[in-house]
Amino acid sequence: MKTAITAAHLITPEDWIDSPVVVVEDGHIAAVANRAALEIPAGARHIDLPGLILAPGLIDIHIHGGAGHDVMETNDAALAAIESHMVMHGVTSYLPTTVTAPEDTILSALEHLGKAVKAPRSQHRARALGIHLEGPFISHAKRGVHPPENLRQPSTELLDRFWQASQGTIQMMTIASELPGALETISRGRKLGIRASLGHSNATIEEARAGVAAGASHATHTFNAMRPLDHRDPGILGTVLLDDALTADIIADGIHVDPSVVELFLRAKGEERAILITDAISATGMPEGKYRLGPFVVEVKDGRCDYQGKLAGSVLTLDRAVRNVMSFAGWKLQKAVRLATLNPARLLGVDGERGLLARGRVADMVALTPEGCIRHTILAGEIAGS
Repeated sequence: MKTAITAAHLITPEDWIDSPVVVVEDGHIAAVANRAALEIPAGARHIDLPGLILAPGLIDIHIHGGAGHDVMETNDAALAAIESHMVMHGVTSYLPTTVTAPEDTILSALEHLGKAVKAPRSQHRARALGIHLEGPFISHAKRGVHPPENLRQPSTELLDRFWQASQGTIQMMTIASELPGALETISRGRKLGIRASLGHSNATIEEARAGVAAGASHATHTFNAMRPLDHRDPGILGTVLLDDALTADIIADGIHVDPSVVELFLRAKGEERAILITDAISATGMPEGKYRLGPFVVEVKDGRCDYQGKLAGSVLTLDRAVRNVMSFAGWKLQKAVRLATLNPARLLGVDGERGLLARGRVADMVALTPEGCIRHTILAGEIAGS
């Protein structure tokens, strides 16, 4: 049966349509246009969302957990809870993100997550598109809360073991390009289809440029766990902010990065190369207290996630990040939404399926207020929770 979804407006986010009709068939968009140009098909089920704005489903490429659970827990119930919580905040697809841990722990997590990526989509839950491997190929100097005893020098052999454990589902890898073996590992990852992201790095500008030359195409949580920008020693940030070959993401919670620096980042990378992430941990959506991030326990208070005096992930949600961009930088909703939809979809090479509301795409979308508040999340044409 066909479903016709109507609302006040639709953003693609490259276009704006008033009084839209989105026709869905078999979980995909069959047609989208203004009501003057597209009639609701006879016999179609009609979902009307008056006063709301339809936009593509949000995509989070860096998330460790939520709803009291961590993605490295190797049980299906934990992942189900995380994915259901994300849907409440408009996230329809994501990359479960690992942390540095003993090798066997990482391998077990990758095996479990790889099976989840390959499994059929579960109803009313966000869809895992692949895995983001954050650690163990990161700098001791900029490791953040990643346990130093489990860090490893980049190695094509170890990357191959991770790849095999994941059943070929690793999509991204955060790596410090200054480490011995990093350039070869970035190159090997590129051949496997893994996007290398510069991060947790103390690289000079030359070492960061070498990473880009080897195949790195992105940067992880810009400013955090990176060599600071200095006017005589620009370091990795000089490359991240200036190189148009790199997309880059940021944690726009106002805690990890000051709002004025978020605005600076957005001016540097622009609306086509900036991406919003949450870096959310198991505490997201939960009361203050102690929660797990991979192998260690983090204390959460006043919106901060701390481990031994260092920030350890966030409790940010991606819809809040979009609204923060509107507040911090004065961006319109249409422009801000792009940073959590089309841009991550293009980075992952899935913009033919996601990130736009257009014919042939998966019918994952959100219904928003003009202020960017989620009212409904729609998965494959079905309102989640209905």
